[in-house]
Amino acid sequence: MALASSRPSFYRSLQGTLTGLPHTRGYANSPPGQQSPFKIQNVKNSGTSKNKKAFSRKNRIGAFRSMNPSQLTDPVLQPHSNLSVPSFKPELMTEDRIGQVVAFNQTPHDPIKYFGIPKNMLLEFRLLSQRCSVIRNITVFTAEELKSAASKPSHKTRYVLTGPSGCGKSFLLLQAVQFCLAEEWIVIYIPRAKTTVNSTTTHTYDLRTQTYLQPNFAQQTLRRILEVNSSNLQTLTMREGLNYDRRSFSSGTTLAQLASAGSKDPVISSVVLETLLNELSRQSKIPVLLAVDDFQAIYNQKTLYRDPHFSAIRPYHLAIPRLILEYASGKRSFPKGAILGAITAADPMFPVTTELMDELRLPGTHPRSAYNKRSKILQEYAQGLMNLPVPEEFSPREAASVFENWMRDNALTAPANDEVFLAKYTESAGNPKAFVWQGILGTLEGAAPIVSENTPWPQLREGRM
Repeated sequence: MALASSRPSFYRSLQGTLTGLPHTRGYANSPPGQQSPFKIQNVKNSGTSKNKKAFSRKNRIGAFRSMNPSQLTDPVLQPHSNLSVPSFKPELMTEDRIGQVVAFNQTPHDPIKYFGIPKNMLLEFRLLSQRCSVIRNITVFTAEELKSAASKPSHKTRYVLTGPSGCGKSFLLLQAVQFCLAEEWIVIYIPRAKTTVNSTTTHTYDLRTQTYLQPNFAQQTLRRILEVNSSNLQTLTMREGLNYDRRSFSSGTTLAQLASAGSKDPVISSVVLETLLNELSRQSKIPVLLAVDDFQAIYNQKTLYRDPHFSAIRPYHLAIPRLILEYASGKRSFPKGAILGAITAADPMFPVTTELMDELRLPGTHPRSAYNKRSKILQEYAQGLMNLPVPEEFSPREAASVFENWMRDNALTAPANDEVFLAKYTESAGNPKAFVWQGILGTLEGAAPIVSENTPWPQLREGRM
């Protein structure tokens, strides 16, 4: 009280003034029997009332109003038609086509639409008027390996795409998916395998298998497999019946009907997914591709899932990662087909483990020796995997095709000439991701536009220095 009384009268008057200021949001509640000073009262004829339309969508200046087409004078802002790029076809996967840009056309059973793709690739496809990729040497090699895998068991073709960050592993994996679909394979594509171990879906313990089931993820996976491979699944039937949770499927039921039932009922989705993969492992009519991105995530010793004692669950104790591990290790196999995985080396939450680096003979960022602790179970699941290194840089021919493709799509604000191309190619050291995002798209971060007095945009005039 002595401190309060010693304050100058100026501060006491200021405190009273601030206390009496009205507050438009009305957060505070007034004491019982008193009128709140923090809320504007709508008193009739007082001249103080809320204008409810003052901040409506149509009255906001500039932010939500569409511009007149006559104002779009810059060529970058002009609408453009789709790129004239040839469609992705298996017959284009030849050495004489290396460096050519091809487009992934939208089809009724589009794997990009139903399976999804990694985030960086999705953003790139949204910037381009067409979803494009370039044919590289490694693309042709992978296509040849998949052609030979069409007549061999999948345990003989188990590749892991490796390489530094941004070298194009995810693009190559998507090209393999598109290639196999065009060759009428059955394709199971998991673009983000870390979603199977990062505790983003529900899990329940199953006494029958002594593993943790992931019913929601299994339900989504069945729906995606059915949408992309419906025509092939219609031609295959179950060899044995299935009875589970008051649901029965007799022998002769098509795999499309089985997948459809599991995609609608999360109670039976996990059992149906395992049954579907078992049936695909017994037929030799159609090859099967299992493609998994973020492959290293399921080889970590712990997941983000927790058991009732709040201990971390191992990946091989979860239903979906365990199925992938069994096919990746060759414990289970398709009579015809292949297993492809792509690792993400820049994920600190799920790094590439020592077990994978030993099997794939990868150089690690930290020195390791035989005395480092390893999981014997994960070593067994990694046994037999083959390393398929992706070149860490574009060849000049491949980079020139990508540069020309973005140039024709009006993605460059700088003059498109040989000097700009060589500068961006050198700055990025040929790394595909850096060449596109820091090189080509980096030209958009140029100097501020010159604003004249005749500029019709008031928001630009306000930003002048």
